[in-house]
Amino acid sequence: MSMIIRDIKKELLELFEDPLLDGARPFTKPITADDRIMKKMAEVKEWISKNGREPQKDGNLKEKLMFASLKTLKEKGLWT
Repeated sequence: MSMIIRDIKKELLELFEDPLLDGARPFTKPITADDRIMKKMAEVKEWISKNGREPQKDGNLKEKLMFASLKTLKEKGLWT
């Protein structure tokens, strides 16, 4: 059976190397709300790590955006 699977994998690889399918890509998984929240949390953590403090609302544009994101995360109980 493993030989059949290897043959199928080989056929699929050959199929995707076909010039007629150049540029064809498999469907990507849609981004969920949880994915966006996790990404935003990572961005805020990175900002805090880089700057050594939480963002303030009177900073530059990037800091204001991080402040708004952090405020929303705190309001939703996702940040302590």
